[in-house]
Amino acid sequence: MESPGAAARCPLQEQRARWERKRVCTARELLETERRYQEQLGLVATYFLGILKAKGTLGPPERQTLFGPWERIYAASLELLPYLEEGHWGPGLEGFCSHLELYTQFAANAESSQTTLQAQLKKNKRFRRFVRLQEGRPEFGGLQLQDLLPLPLQRLRQYENLVVALAENTVPNSPDYQQLTRAARLVSETAQGVHAIGQSQKNAQHLLRVQALLSGRKAKGLTSGRWFLRQGWLLVVPPTGEPRPRMFFLFSDALLMAKPRPPLHLLKSGTFVCRALYPMSQCQLNRVFGHSGGACGGLLSLSFPNEKLLLMSTDHEELSRWYHSLTVAIRSQKRQTHGHVQPFDTAT
Repeated sequence: MESPGAAARCPLQEQRARWERKRVCTARELLETERRYQEQLGLVATYFLGILKAKGTLGPPERQTLFGPWERIYAASLELLPYLEEGHWGPGLEGFCSHLELYTQFAANAESSQTTLQAQLKKNKRFRRFVRLQEGRPEFGGLQLQDLLPLPLQRLRQYENLVVALAENTVPNSPDYQQLTRAARLVSETAQGVHAIGQSQKNAQHLLRVQALLSGRKAKGLTSGRWFLRQGWLLVVPPTGEPRPRMFFLFSDALLMAKPRPPLHLLKSGTFVCRALYPMSQCQLNRVFGHSGGACGGLLSLSFPNEKLLLMSTDHEELSRWYHSLTVAIRSQKRQTHGHVQPFDTAT
């Protein structure tokens, strides 16, 4: 007959068995994906970096900007893989964490890398021929160099998911629990930092694009230091008369209303003139109608100390997106007023 103590231990034993199955499964996935990742790193290092060095097709500055710390990232993978193959996950990942700064450096260089690639493909005929030749190798499976360059950043996201899962499914009394927990924390922190770098780079691109759309003396420096959230056409409803279409640019701290220049303008056709800049810290937002959907769109009311805006759209979903983005900007300004500053996600 089974003792009461044995029966009471069953749920705990079952949970530990589940943890161990998940741990083994995660470790296997980490190993298999690391092998493939290392193979791809090696292919780029051999057929692109190595040959470019030997032939001198690209000068050292351009080569460094294009590939960043690729070779050191490859070396870090070469160092990690034997540990994973032997099942020494804790020591292997603990040692790997000393190389995480390479991924931060790689992320900071990513925008310059893509810019350099496009510039060299356009103006350097030898380089263009070389790249097309190498991309045609069967080892690359049809992938282009521009598809291969983001590999380390894609792998970092995989590291975060897999290492965190490995740590979470390791029991506290396991010999490598502390090493895996520390590795999971460091990989997650690095991944978050890399994500912030990517968001900052995307935001800078948005700001440059918006600044190029604005013309006139008042437009200079309007986008500097801001986070871009949304842009689009809305109808401004005046106290009297017909609604007027205006282009709106929403930033983290301000809403910019602009009027299109005439299509036949000699120099500035396709650009916009800034008509007003409204501070989001002073904005009170209300949805006048359009709460429940339907084909009639909706109306938003934005109140500022010296002015009130009524903004209309015939597209209910578009108006809802505007309402959400405006709410995010207003709340952010309130948090900053109270000293709680958080970075923006440009996907908002």
